[in-house]
Amino acid sequence: MSATERLPVLYLGGIGRSGSTLLERMIGELPGVCSLGEVVHMWDRALRDDERCGCGEPFSGCPFWQAVGERAFGGWENVAVARHFELRARVDDVRRTPALLFGTFGRSFQRDVEEYTDYFQMVYEAARDVSGAELIVDSSKYTPLFFCLRRRDDLDLRLLHLIRDSRAVAYSWTKVVRRPEVVGGEDFMYRISPGRMALLWSVHNTLLALPRFAGTPTRTLRYEDFARDPDSALREVAAFVGLDLGSDALDFLDRDSVRLSTSHQVAGNPLRFTTGEVQIRRDDAWRTKFAAADRRRVALLTAPVSAVFGYSPFRSA
Repeated sequence: MSATERLPVLYLGGIGRSGSTLLERMIGELPGVCSLGEVVHMWDRALRDDERCGCGEPFSGCPFWQAVGERAFGGWENVAVARHFELRARVDDVRRTPALLFGTFGRSFQRDVEEYTDYFQMVYEAARDVSGAELIVDSSKYTPLFFCLRRRDDLDLRLLHLIRDSRAVAYSWTKVVRRPEVVGGEDFMYRISPGRMALLWSVHNTLLALPRFAGTPTRTLRYEDFARDPDSALREVAAFVGLDLGSDALDFLDRDSVRLSTSHQVAGNPLRFTTGEVQIRRDDAWRTKFAAADRRRVALLTAPVSAVFGYSPFRSA
């Protein structure tokens, strides 16, 4: 398949609570872009649990996603969800990332990767056709999924590696956050201890730094830089994916706020339900609300990787 025929997909990689939902919402406001949210969670949260789309409707009642399902599979009822999870358990594992990166696996595993990623490719292609967009954005962030997707020849896959100060991320994962997408009940986003999150932050951000050395187009963006100058960050992302921005393409963005329209993000942070004006800020509550002992522990555990990405984890300012 030629480069001009490959489906352009921007994959947001990183650790959750790094600001990816806001970044994706803003990228989704650019002309020619269709942002899908965290597609990795669609099969359980949307198809199985019928949680709400970013537009506010249950997945089964969202016209956009029903049109995507019809085009991709002839209707979502034709999707073998159990088979999808069976394949996911086999191939979508962080322990598989070295083999996926270097291609050191057998034919049986290769067939499983191809079948597993077929689900995503079909969704991406159908979403492109239904929306009329030039570029699809998937903010799944899930590291092994990206390594699986990069094995496909029919995707023009680009990685936007979003990274945030490890202490800010670890603190955010300790907070209690309600999940408004749940229909007919109440649920909360799960929490992770600071020590475990520090290790996850280091491992996944290290792994996401590797694909560029294997030829995958990659751009690293620090959340703090994005929050300080969102205009420059969006223009950098647009240039990275080859979007030609007109003179009024960023009219939805002011110096420190953005006007968001309705989204169809299938999973992600509760911010995906917000429309209208949203303030863009660093959110440094961790500096005063995160226990000092936990801050020091996270700083120590993440220090080597933090330094690579330009952070000074032992400085408080």
